[in-house]
Amino acid sequence: MFSFTVAAVVFGVVFLAELPDKTALAGLMLGTRYRASYVFVGVAAAFAVHVALAIAAGSVLSLLPHRLVQAVVGVLFLAGAAVLLFKKDEDEEEVKKPADQSFWKVSGAGFMMILVAEFGDLTQIMTANLAARYDDPVSVGVGAVLALWAVAGLGILGGRTLMKYVPLKLITKVAAGVMVLLAGFSLYEAIVG
Repeated sequence: MFSFTVAAVVFGVVFLAELPDKTALAGLMLGTRYRASYVFVGVAAAFAVHVALAIAAGSVLSLLPHRLVQAVVGVLFLAGAAVLLFKKDEDEEEVKKPADQSFWKVSGAGFMMILVAEFGDLTQIMTANLAARYDDPVSVGVGAVLALWAVAGLGILGGRTLMKYVPLKLITKVAAGVMVLLAGFSLYEAIVG
């Protein structure tokens, strides 16, 4: 059964964690060079693939004993928070321009860039953790996909404007704080049962 609450929590966590990531910058760079709708289709398809893989991994985790899963999820959320807080800023990578501006070339370039760049990324791992935590793959999947699409859309259409008003360090700290809270809840459930 679909849970709007779970989808909203997942959306918030994944959105905040993905916002300071290289994906927003990649979307911004592609969006300034090519037709935004073409870029978004490719990026959105790549994110859908990533979320499906994460949900499958989380579903496997949910088959393990509840306390063990909560302990592992809690530790992974703490690790994710540490990665967000202590990662060094990455330089923008140069994006290779497709030979032409056709839909298939541009969306294909966006798809391949995100598919490769985001494989095993923090938000993919977080999505798997959330799928294991809530044991609600549809709600987690919808929340995660919508969050990733929202970040991609913001990056493609207005990343520079957003970053002028909301400091990247603040977004990163809020995302890390939310992850620490989720880690605390998961570890509490692991201990108390």
